[in-house]
Order: sequence, then C-alpha cells, then structure tokens
Amino acid sequence: MQSKRYDTIIIGSGAGGLSAAICLAKKGQKVLVLEQHEVPGGWCHSFYLDGYRFTPGVHYIGQLDKGQPTSLLYEGLGIANDLVFFRMNPKAYEHCRMGDERFDFPGNFDELVFKLQEKFPAEKKNIAKYLTLVRNVSKQLQLIPHIKTFWDQITIPFRTKQMGKYALFSLKRVINWYLKDPLLKKILNIQFGDHGLAPARASFPLHCAVMDHYFNGGFYPMGGGGAIIKAMTNCIKKEGSEVRTSTRVHRILLEGDKKKKAIGVQLDNGEQLFAENIISNADPDITYKKLVGRENLRKRLLKKLDKTKYSVTSLMLFLTVDMDVTKAGLDSGNIWLMAEGDLDEIYEEMLKPNILDGDEFLGMFVSCTTLKDPISFDGKHHTLEVITYIDYESFKQFENEESQRSKAYLEFKDQLTTKMINTLEKVLPGVSNHIIIKELGTPITNRFYINSTNGSVYGTEKTLKQIGPFAFKPRSEIKNLFLCGASIASHGIAGASYSGVQTAGEILNLKQFDLIQPNESQNIRIYDAEDDKEYPSWMLKKIEVKKARQKTHTIYTE
Repeated sequence: MQSKRYDTIIIGSGAGGLSAAICLAKKGQKVLVLEQHEVPGGWCHSFYLDGYRFTPGVHYIGQLDKGQPTSLLYEGLGIANDLVFFRMNPKAYEHCRMGDERFDFPGNFDELVFKLQEKFPAEKKNIAKYLTLVRNVSKQLQLIPHIKTFWDQITIPFRTKQMGKYALFSLKRVINWYLKDPLLKKILNIQFGDHGLAPARASFPLHCAVMDHYFNGGFYPMGGGGAIIKAMTNCIKKEGSEVRTSTRVHRILLEGDKKKKAIGVQLDNGEQLFAENIISNADPDITYKKLVGRENLRKRLLKKLDKTKYSVTSLMLFLTVDMDVTKAGLDSGNIWLMAEGDLDEIYEEMLKPNILDGDEFLGMFVSCTTLKDPISFDGKHHTLEVITYIDYESFKQFENEESQRSKAYLEFKDQLTTKMINTLEKVLPGVSNHIIIKELGTPITNRFYINSTNGSVYGTEKTLKQIGPFAFKPRSEIKNLFLCGASIASHGIAGASYSGVQTAGEILNLKQFDLIQPNESQNIRIYDAEDDKEYPSWMLKKIEVKKARQKTHTIYTE
C-alpha cells in the first residue's frame, strides 16, 4: 500500500545528503532523509566517550572567510547564523614534522610563499611560480559550476587554460617540473593525507584544490562536526521535512523491465516508502550493487563498478588525557608526522598488509580538539584524534564478524593501539602515562557506522581516471535515482556538501548558483582559537561553567 509518499527520499545523512535535503525542502518538496546510524551526519557526526566529544571526519575546514566558497555555501543553505567557528593558529594551522625537519604552514598565502622562500632561497622564484599555479588551477576549477550563459560555455576553455594544461598529470610529475629540492617538495605534498593518495598517483588539480582550500588557514566548528549537522537537520525540519535515524534501507524499489525506474525504498523491517525521486548518499558500490542489485544494472555500469577502486581506510585513535599538552608544544594546529624519505615510498610502506611490523607507524595525523574548540576544554582533560592510513586487506579477515567482536579482533586492536601510542610519544613524550580514555576505530568500525565500502575514508580513490569527467554522475542510468557525496563531485565536508547541492539541482532543473546565493542576513561567527580577547560574554560563560563542573566532579570523586 503506497500510503507514505514523499517528493524525495534520501538514503544517508552525510553532508551531501543533508545539503540536498535543504535545497529541495526550501523549494517546497517534502523530503525524508533515512540514516542507518543512531545519529545523523555520516563522517561528520560527533559522539561521546565518558562525556568527552569526538568527531571522526571533521578536523578542519577552509575558505570560511566572508565571500569564500564554504562561507557562501553555509549562507546559501541558510545555516550560517547557527554556526560558530574557531580560527586555528594563524601562524601554523598545520605543523609538519618529518624526521628532524620542521615546517609550519601559516594561514596566509603570501606568508606561506615568504616562509618557504626563506627556508629554500635557491628555489625562491620557482616557489612563487609553483604556488601561484596551484592557486590558479584551483580557482579555475571553481569556475566550472558557475557557467551560466552560452558565452560562458564558449569562453570557459580560455579561462581555465592552466587547469586544462595540467588536468591529466600527477602531482609528482608537475611539482618535479617546477621544483628540485626533495624536502621542499615533501613539505608541499604533505597534505596528500587530505585526499589519501601519494604524489605519484594523485591528480595535480585535485591536490591544488586541497591546498587552495587552506591557503587562508583552517577553521574548526564550535561543538565539533555534530554542530554543523545539527544546524543542517534543524533547517530541514524547519522547512517541514524529516530526518529519521536508526533506519536502514534494505533495497531501492524499482519498476519496469528494460528501462528501470526508482519508485521508493524498502527498509530492513519490511516497510516500504515511496517517492518521486530517490537520492543515495551512499557510495556507488553500496548504492548500485547492494541497494539496486547487480541484476538490475547494465553491463557497462557493472564493468565500471567492478573496476572502481576505493580510497585508503584508517586507524583512528580517540584519546582523553589528563596532561597539559601545550607544555609539550601542541596548539590548535594539526600535526603531520612523517618519517624521513620519499613520500611515495612511505605511502607504499604504510599500505603493506602486515601493519604490526615495527614499533611505530611511518605517518600520522594528530589533532587536539580541545585546543581547536576552547569551549570543550574542562581545564584538565584534553581530547586527541590520532589517525594513520592503512590498506583494508589488513582487516579483511574480520569483515564478516557480527557486532560481538572476536577475541582475535580485540587483541589485534590492542596491539595496534599500543603501536599508535608509541608513535604519538614522538609528539607528546610521556603521554602513555596520562591516558584516561582510549578507543581505536578501525576499517571495520568505518563499515559498521558509516557503511563505506572497505571502510574507505574518501569514497572512491581520487586517481585521474576516477575524478572529474570520469567520476560517477549525480544522475544515474535508472530513472529518478540520483547520487551525491564524496564519490560524485568531491570529497571533504565542503566538497560533499556542494555535491548535494548539485544533485538537488539535477532534480529541480537548476544550477548550483541558482540554489546557493550570497545572503547578507547570514553570517558565520569566527573567533580565534588561540586568543580569547574577542570572545563574547556568552562564550566566556560557557568556558567558565565547563571548568567549574570539572572541578566539582574532581572534588566529589576524590
């Protein structure tokens, strides 16, 4: 019985699915978002361990100053007024530690050029040329969704000449044309962790987009990633639509023999829901192979799906420590810890199956959320999110286990946790003696909570053959079935969110610029994570209350 009918049903409540829902709901559609996890958000959700907050997929966001793309996105969605961000250390939003070498990324393009030229005087001219190229290629990429007129279509090849010139080259190939110093190249490629591909396999334009995203620094949301999700879900509800959690979709309902048409979804409990359009925020493998079914797909699409590779997966260690981490040199900036040597070689070593070899990991990302979000700091305990990338094969033996994990899996986790803490000691000496809470997320954790193929952290692998014109499209070969998210347009919070906007545009027959317009009544509030002088009274009060509660708790427990 088709009693429950919607204009659009969205499978998955990641940033892409929620941004699509907002755009559709604002245009009068009745939208239902279905999320298998008990909280919405996908990688952007926040969770708590003994009262301490963690966010697995939000560690920094860029381009949030007024007029920049991410700021315009949140303005256009109508959620900017509900968001507060902290600007991470403007002098060093990223710290690179490569053996004995150190370099800090300032949150300013000109300062970055100056600092690099100061450190590598022999490459002074080449540094300016290369970083200007990086910025230009990224800006040209951003022009493509803004094509409005016939004249735009004619002139776009001329306005994107540099992007076109380097579109099919790897990061390693292009940077080798411009720069010679191995350490300089390693510093400029260190952010490969933000797309998960080593320089020899990474797309140069994609890496340009990542670097440019942070040329004006990094920002962290007050309340973690969950605060962004809360603003988005509140907006959806305000527009009269619905977000339903703990609701797993079993399959997408189709009708027709040869030319298939999506008409609804069937939930795990057997309930059927119907809609004019279905959007899947799940990755292509989950969408097509599991929810649609191989038997309903054309050979050409099946061939593409079977050839598709997914990005790296991760080990993510969540820690609460009773240690003054600032004395050890930590601040609101991220830390990229990398062994000495060539990045491509290090990457290959990191992805070898036997990840228990050695006492330390070769590469690691360290984020201290209580320094990025001062309101979350109770005056005593800091929270850390520590990440390294691995290949899924290391955990394949455990993929069919139920939620009750085996003894072998738990022992494997314990060994890996020890190895991660050993590596963290290089950044925070003595941290092992100050750990209050520790929990390791694995590729199996990613599959369970995020439902990503092979626990991948960036959707499809962002190689030259799987991005841009070669990526999966928002409009599927099945009528009324659409896709959005990290595997469609771009990964990351902003990329996935813009993907949702573009997919909503496909349904509404509108362009991105029709749905996302500057809004002077919407403004993101931004404060300095390192300096509380400009904090408003309500924020200072929150910090005071947080610390007071911790002191009271300490007195009672002692």
